[in-house]
Amino acid sequence: MRTYTRLLLLALTAACAACTTTAPTVATTALDPGAKWVLLPMANHTDTPQAGMSAEAITEHLLRARGISKLEHYPPTLSRDTLFEPSERKVIEEAQKWARERGARYGVTGMVEEWRYKVGIDGEPAVGVTLQVINLEDGQVLFSASGAKSGWSREALSAVAHKLLESLVARMPASATAAK
Repeated sequence: MRTYTRLLLLALTAACAACTTTAPTVATTALDPGAKWVLLPMANHTDTPQAGMSAEAITEHLLRARGISKLEHYPPTLSRDTLFEPSERKVIEEAQKWARERGARYGVTGMVEEWRYKVGIDGEPAVGVTLQVINLEDGQVLFSASGAKSGWSREALSAVAHKLLESLVARMPASATAAK
């Protein structure tokens, strides 16, 4: 019986080594995938340079895969993803202004809270991200989801990030079938 208990505890410990935690999402209304969407900058709240830009690239692909074809990316001149520039809010506001001028209805933005390999023997990848869809007319947040995920020591950081962002984007109340 003791061996069985030890094996069960070992299995539970191993299962928790690569866990995902997601917070409940906020979805105030169904989102129209046929409307004009803009991918806005993602604030980088980590010590990892360009983590926000990496999250943006993955998110852009996932949105297009969900059938959001009228998706535009903010201009590179508005990107200031560095360790030393604390003006992320200003950049996001400028990008929202640019998106409104382009006639976009929705803006997808977010924050990267963690994007690193943990220190230690195994060096597991760890990612923490929050996504938001904003109504660009009035600034109201229409959808919000947050999550964190860690992976196994031989897993790529980008693979863990992709899995987490995919689970967050999948909760968005928008799909190509909803537009038909």
